[in-house]
Amino acid sequence: MADEDQIIETIDENGNVIKFELFDIVEVDEQEYALLLPVEEEESEELILMRLSKDGEEYLFETIDDDKEFDKVAQYVESMEDEDEE
Repeated sequence: MADEDQIIETIDENGNVIKFELFDIVEVDEQEYALLLPVEEEESEELILMRLSKDGEEYLFETIDDDKEFDKVAQYVESMEDEDEE
């Protein structure tokens, strides 16, 4: 199988289709989260965090509405980046 980018399509609140490249999946407190990079914005270094849940064989990408949950995952990701730089 070719090592091709995994492109995820989501629909924003305005009904626009947005494409993301799946950058990584991390697990925090037994919950998986996807780190996504916007495909359209070449210059963007901004990672998008989304909660991953599984519905049968399908993965669902959900926005993280809880600020505490989002902050916890963001801090975990930042700590991983810090370890990579050492």
